[in-house]
This record gives sequence, structure tokens and C-alpha cells, in this order.
Amino acid sequence: MHPIFRALTLFLGIGFGLLQPAHAQFGSFFGPDKTVAEQRQDILIKNQSILKQLYEAQPKAKELIEKSVGYATFSNFGMKILIAGGGTGSGVVFDKATKKPIYMNMAEVQAGLGLGIKSFQNIFVFQSEAAMKDFINSGWTFGGQVTAAAKYEKDGGALQDATVVAPGVLMYQLTDSGLAAEITGKGTKYYKNTDLNK
Repeated sequence: MHPIFRALTLFLGIGFGLLQPAHAQFGSFFGPDKTVAEQRQDILIKNQSILKQLYEAQPKAKELIEKSVGYATFSNFGMKILIAGGGTGSGVVFDKATKKPIYMNMAEVQAGLGLGIKSFQNIFVFQSEAAMKDFINSGWTFGGQVTAAAKYEKDGGALQDATVVAPGVLMYQLTDSGLAAEITGKGTKYYKNTDLNK
């Protein structure tokens, strides 16, 4: 076998070997054996955990969320294998007017060389009803990378370290090391989970 093909086979083998336990871990949380009610409960529990992590990393985020018309939390696990990769996740939007959770999915497709695993949580804060409804109903897509330079500014300063990702939509991203200074989400689509919203 040619050395290049042998190296490619080795990298693919390592990648898929890492992918199996990762998917097993992800599947155990939102596994097919769980009922709709259990899946909803898992997402709600995860939501509380994400908010707790956020408030520990940035206590002022609680004030921003309390003043919002609604917010959303998502948990993602993704893996990039050589040229292409992707990830999936689940989450929930809370509309303060209706007080009813709307369950959502997240799908991510990446491109680029490299092999790596990432796990992160995204928190969205909605400043207007229109922005929140658009996010929920239009299959909202995060099409690029936003950096700390785009942080939401009010009265001359950054407000609670939130980052603008769309008109009326602020975002935090948590990683294993804490609150991310640079938010990434290129090619990520958020859409309603039809099964869990019945």
C-alpha cells in the first residue's frame, strides 16, 4: 500500500475509533430508548445546568436574561474528521410571555483539515419578540464566526460579555475552559424538534 494511503487509513481509523465512544456518550443522554417525556426532562435539566455554569462564569448574565423577552440554551457535541465533520445538539427556547418551552435541535456541518473533538453550550438571549419568533419558526442559521470585537455595547461599554449574532439576538458560548471570548458557530442550523413539541 502506498504510504499516503496507509497514513490516510490510519487517521481515519483513529477518527472513527474516537467517534464511537463519543456518540455512545451523546446517545446515552438523548438515547432512542427514552420516551418523549424523558427526553424533554433531560433537556430541561440540562438547561438548568447550563444556566448555572453561565451565571458562575458571568454573574451579570442573569440580569440580562431576566430583562429579555426569552432565552434559549443548547448543548452540542461535535467532531471534526479530516476534511469534513459535524455535530448535533438539542436545546430549548423559553418564551417568557407563554412560559412554554419550545424544544429545538441543532445541526452543524464543518469543513477544514484537522482532527478534533469539541463540546460546548450555547445560550441565546432575545431582546425582541420578533427576533425570538424568527429564531424559533424560521430554522435560524448561524452562518459565520463572531469575535469579541462584536460584543454588544451599551453606554459605551460591553454589556455582560454578550455577543451580537443577529439583530435582537445576543449569545454566550461556554466551553470546558469557561466563557468563550470568541464565539464560533459557522454553518450551524437551529430548528424545531417536531417530536418533542407535539
